[in-house]
Amino acid sequence: MKIHINDLSFKCIIGILDFERIKKQKVIINLSFEYEFSKDKFINYAEVSNLIETTMKKEKFLLLEDAILHIENLLNSTYNISNLYIKISKPNILTNCIVSLSN
Repeated sequence: MKIHINDLSFKCIIGILDFERIKKQKVIINLSFEYEFSKDKFINYAEVSNLIETTMKKEKFLLLEDAILHIENLLNSTYNISNLYIKISKPNILTNCIVSLSN
């Protein structure tokens, strides 16, 4: 089974510039992963979304790379998943484009 969570959006502290370390910025996270499904063993995608949002709001990251590694470690240690893909976008950091990073 494959789960896709798209356009998970919230504000958090992420960046290396002074204003990025004070003012929360909007991030958009898209992720997908595979797992072995059975009726008594499934992954609650709302729980995954809440876990990511809660940890991102609690932590402060310098780089998008740091955030991706943190999410990757968190999900791999919490769930029995494979083929994890994560993409984080900062839509408002530059005036003429959206900056994204994926693993």
